[in-house]
Amino acid sequence: MNKMTNEMQQLLEEACELARGHLGEGRVASYIPELAKTNPANLGVCVMTKEGECFQAGDTEIPFTIQSIGKTFSLILALETGGFEETFSKVGMEPSGDSFDSIIQLEMKNWTPYNPLINCGAIATVSCIRSKTPFEDYLDLVRRLCGDPKARLSEKVYNSEKRTGDRNRAIAYLLKSDKILGGDAEEVLDLYFRFCSVLVTAKGLARYGMILANDGVDPISGERMVDARIVKTVKTLMLLCGMYDESGEFAVKIGIPSKSGVGGGIVSAAKCGMGIATYGPVLNAKGNSVGGEVILEYLSEKLGLHMFQG
Repeated sequence: MNKMTNEMQQLLEEACELARGHLGEGRVASYIPELAKTNPANLGVCVMTKEGECFQAGDTEIPFTIQSIGKTFSLILALETGGFEETFSKVGMEPSGDSFDSIIQLEMKNWTPYNPLINCGAIATVSCIRSKTPFEDYLDLVRRLCGDPKARLSEKVYNSEKRTGDRNRAIAYLLKSDKILGGDAEEVLDLYFRFCSVLVTAKGLARYGMILANDGVDPISGERMVDARIVKTVKTLMLLCGMYDESGEFAVKIGIPSKSGVGGGIVSAAKCGMGIATYGPVLNAKGNSVGGEVILEYLSEKLGLHMFQG
């Protein structure tokens, strides 16, 4: 390995080691019973550069469910099939300031969900997808952008989410009652639960982050994978809203457009066309990976990845 390769590998190892010392500060998600079975010691990081280099440390190839990271994929699919006008007539572009599964916003603030990256907004976004085979199209999109033909539905997590997803069910029917949700509420919910339950890896998400970081183009093949306007929209919302009601603090400290999920993943689209993904199922009170945040803050500082840093 050359000097740069050695230095990057050392940084990733140091970041993982630092993050392991913080895993006692959170716990694995338990509101979805199947997620409570995850090993809290799992931790990994993968970096992919636009030159095609891949650096890994820790558990980068252990499959975990995509959860809320999937909201970025469903937004891409809604914009590709339903269009900007229809999608953003159902959901806004503003940070919510509330928890990801909040119902208060719908009842007391504004009937239109604030953004597509919280649960109510994601459910509305799913209803904007115009496809005869929406789950198959979503899964194909995940496989293509992650470069992972093995990405698949976890039936166990899907059934667990569907059995216990009463809060999301309440959200869907509130949206339906105010004519924001198109289609049958249960059908939209079923799709939403399926989208959240697709298995991915940190390595696959790092490739996705790299494509987002290169404005929708795979820099290795030169193929355009996602329209540039859609990518700009997705990355902006990731920066503003991608880390739930911790997004502002994350943007100040780390400054990389990122999206987390309660399965333990975080995907980031960094400077210089670099994709980063972390996996660590121990979550903080906001629902974000404890280890993932420590790793990303370390890499942002050491590599100068904060988007407002020269």
